[in-house]
This record gives sequence, structure tokens and C-alpha cells, in this order.
Amino acid sequence: MNTSHPLTRRNALKASAALVATTAASLSSRLSAAEQSAASVKGRVNHSVCKWCYPKVSLDDLCAAAKGIGLSSIELLQPSDFPTLKKHGLTCSMVSGPSVKGLGGITKAFNRLEHHDLLVEAYHQQIDQVSEGGMTNLICFSGNRGGLDDEKGLENCAIGIKRIMKRAEEKKVTIVMELLNSRVDHADYQCDHTTWGVELCKRIGSERFKLLYDIYHMQIMEGDIIATIRRQHAYIAHYHTGGVPGRHEIDDTQELSYPTIMKAIVETGYKGHVAQEFIPKRADALASLKQGVQICDV
Repeated sequence: MNTSHPLTRRNALKASAALVATTAASLSSRLSAAEQSAASVKGRVNHSVCKWCYPKVSLDDLCAAAKGIGLSSIELLQPSDFPTLKKHGLTCSMVSGPSVKGLGGITKAFNRLEHHDLLVEAYHQQIDQVSEGGMTNLICFSGNRGGLDDEKGLENCAIGIKRIMKRAEEKKVTIVMELLNSRVDHADYQCDHTTWGVELCKRIGSERFKLLYDIYHMQIMEGDIIATIRRQHAYIAHYHTGGVPGRHEIDDTQELSYPTIMKAIVETGYKGHVAQEFIPKRADALASLKQGVQICDV
């Protein structure tokens, strides 16, 4: 005897409703899992990631993954990327600087007087866009030495950066110079020691000019990471991570104890973001990102 139910309009509607309910439940479950993952971060560290480390992942996809992992920021982006971030409820805790006629990047920036006019004009425009987008940190660089001694480099950087500080202060945007290593990654870069960067901060004399302390770079150049953070934290606006050596995952395959470093940062009262800036070696790059966030979530 055939005991199956005949396909009637009523049964079809019931089946359709059941499918919709199942699909909605599945979506709700995935969203709930993402929210629980994001909520599982402790809240003592604000997490960010640098987009350039994930070239094969679209910004939209990275935003979606970031929300599930517990990040609140994706950085080193341009103002044109702000709408995508905002769509996902994210911020950009460090905005990329402007580029004009090959100036403004790591190698050619504020340590040369002849670069200042173009840089000042470009930074004024970028400061306005950062402020209008609701962001607060804008990166800058010293430039390479190119035979310029460190004292002259300090003097020139201070002259140029002071020209943009009034606009930055008015717009409540912090100009942040990154400390980079000149031994492995950025040969001849001038702002390659914390003491040099701190001295520049003192000469500029504005709460709206500070340093980006890249832990990977400064481990290579000078070590003594925790003592330096404790001593100089007043001049630091932002932190980047990276495994040493190699700039890969920040787990036990490298030499730094990131949980210990993060605890030291938290103890200074720091309220800004810590950004993962390592280059994943593993096939599942987003799994490495999640691991990095978990390691730093002290």
C-alpha cells in the first residue's frame, strides 16, 4: 500500500516553510558562532590586522573573517576602503599615507627638505579624509638615509612634519611614524631605533605625533622589547606584531613571547589597537590569523 503523502499545495507550502526555517536556522547558527567567537576575546586588547599580509583574500572576505575572529579593525588601507569596513562594522586603526610622485612611502619621505612641499599638500588632503571617515591614526615614514646623518634627518623630519601638525590637531588625527628595521627588510631606513623616534616626538612636541612600535622590527634592531615599551610607551600610538626570525606566525616557531609582551603593553594602560602584521606560511592563512589573535588576547 502506498503510504506517501500526495503532493498537494498545502504539503508543498509546508515543505517550503520547513526548508526556509532550516536555512534560517543554519545561517543563524553560523552568525551566532561568529558572534560567540568575537565575544570570546577578553577585551583588554583591541585587535587589528594589516590587509597587505593577505593578498589572496578580498577585503570583503577579510572583513567577514575578522568579525568572526574578534578583530575590530583592518588597517593600512586608503580612505576609499572605509565604506567596505563600515559595512562590516569595522574601523581602520592605522590609515595608509598618501603617495604623490613616488613620495610618502618608506624610502622617500620627510627626512628630505625637497620632499616637503608635495608631502605637506598630500598629507593635508589625507588628514581631511581620515577625519571625515571617522578614523584617527595616519601613518608616515622618515625615508632612507641616503648618506644623511641621523641628526640632520631628525632636523628635516621635524621641519616637515610640524607643517602638517596644525591640521592634524584641528582634525584630531594622530600622525604616526613607523619604526622599521634597516638590517633585514628596509636597508638604510632612518627611523630604525626607538630612541631616534622618541627624540623626533620630543622635537615636534605634539600629542598628535607618535610612533608605531613594530615589535618584529625592533626585536631585530635592538631587542629589549618589554623594557622599551615600559620606558617609552607615552610616545607609542600603535603596535604591530610579527614572528622573529622570518616575519611569519607569532607562535612557538619563533623567539618572542607575545603573551608576555601583550601583558606588558596592557599594563601601561594602552587602549589602542595591536595589529597582526605577520606573513602566514601555512596554507590556511586565516587560521594563522585567528591563532595570532588568540595568542595576543591576554
